[in-house]
Amino acid sequence: MSIIAVDAMGGDFAPDEIISGSVESLKQGSDHRIKLFGREDLLKEKLSAFDYDKNRIEIVNTTEVISTAESPVNAIRTKKDSSMVRGLTAVKEKGAVGLVSAGNTGALLAGGQLIIGRIKGVNRAPLANLLPTKNGKNVLMLDLGANVDIKPLNIVQFAILGTIYMQKYLKLGNLPKVGIINIGAEEEKGNALVKDSFPLLKECKEINFVGSVEFSDVLKGDVDIAVCEAFVGNAILKTIEGTADFLLKILKNAFMANTKTKIGAMLVKKELKNEMKILDISEYGGAVLLGLNGLVVKVHGSSKHSEVKNAILQAAAFDKNGINKVIEENFK
Repeated sequence: MSIIAVDAMGGDFAPDEIISGSVESLKQGSDHRIKLFGREDLLKEKLSAFDYDKNRIEIVNTTEVISTAESPVNAIRTKKDSSMVRGLTAVKEKGAVGLVSAGNTGALLAGGQLIIGRIKGVNRAPLANLLPTKNGKNVLMLDLGANVDIKPLNIVQFAILGTIYMQKYLKLGNLPKVGIINIGAEEEKGNALVKDSFPLLKECKEINFVGSVEFSDVLKGDVDIAVCEAFVGNAILKTIEGTADFLLKILKNAFMANTKTKIGAMLVKKELKNEMKILDISEYGGAVLLGLNGLVVKVHGSSKHSEVKNAILQAAAFDKNGINKVIEENFK
């Protein structure tokens, strides 16, 4: 049974939403246990309101919390008894297979590299996230913010890591299609990083490289994996999230405009809710830091219980499918 470490003190709505999501994950998945890292007295008090299998949640007392405003590296080095650092240390020491956290993103990424460390042969560990697409499939985009100023070799490794993840996690039968995010479909377009990465991606036998993917086409579903440098990936992700939120607000305002539109909203509420659920990235779990000697899953700082639950289940599935073992074998 997989043991998942959970940073109970990280995030805007900690520990309430973190605890709620943890308990919900136990009801939906039967092959994992949870180690909650945080203030023991507070966590016990909050957990007392839930009905759950007491044998599947262990509380590990910690006395410090890393806030969102702190310097990432300094926080990791000085706050040794924080819920995040203790959770990362548990993964390093094999007391847990992975850590789920909604805490300080920079600290979590730095801690993953400094405390858990990378798998031998992996030069950079990219942040990867599943996104919805127009055709109903998922696209894995990486890197989303962990590594800027990278080299073509890193792009190739991202493609290999993404391929392993999609094959083992989503059980894709065929070798997933890999595209590099570019400003045009033509091979001669792009900056130096894209141009220099292109021939290496074409030569790589471990992936199915299909060429460039324009920013506007990422969510069309033409590729299974979209690789890029972290600045580009993070900008695209934030734009997608912002646009989705903007569209939802426009629709809400339109439906609430008058009596006629309110009646229309009531008639299509169920169908619209099902369709708009596709835009909810939280349904796909968190962003995974691939290539480490253990799993790190980052969820939004504003995560509610549903996203936390999905991230924990995602971590359990990652371990069950032996994704890290396959990565280790491929990077020997």
